[in-house]
Amino acid sequence: MINGLLNLDTSTYRWLCTMQQQRSLLQANRWISRSGDGPLYVLIAALIYFTQPIGYLDFIKVGLLAFLFELPCFMILKALIRRDRPFVQIPGSCYVIKPSDKFSMPSGHTAAAFLMAGLISYFYIEYVFLVYSLAALIGMSRIVLGVHYPSDVLAGAMLGTSAVFLSLVIII
Repeated sequence: MINGLLNLDTSTYRWLCTMQQQRSLLQANRWISRSGDGPLYVLIAALIYFTQPIGYLDFIKVGLLAFLFELPCFMILKALIRRDRPFVQIPGSCYVIKPSDKFSMPSGHTAAAFLMAGLISYFYIEYVFLVYSLAALIGMSRIVLGVHYPSDVLAGAMLGTSAVFLSLVIII
């Protein structure tokens, strides 16, 4: 069963990496990936402050606590799992962006994106489809760009979602 999951992970990675051959898709995925770098999250918080001041303080408290859970867990998991990036393990694969660290599991971009999606959708349910779609695209872009396996993205999504859930239980 484990071998079957690893084969599925690798074959899905290879399939998504074929998008690197289409210049427009590659550029779109670079832009989508960059949107998960962090500054956009600060901009979103500022936008919420100016447009939705009621509930903003709870939004910030839950968000900060969630990131206080997510970031150390992310670093600990990377250090414990130590999974090589797919372009290191899979012959003939390549990456088109330089990853920020050596290991791939979990995806930090995806963890942060799903943390923000969970946070925004809890406080502003009308944006649930938009924010989860963006989070999923950020995760997929990390695979297309060659720096993560699909299971790294799934682990990141679970980490970000769990951090928000735990923070909501504590604060709300």
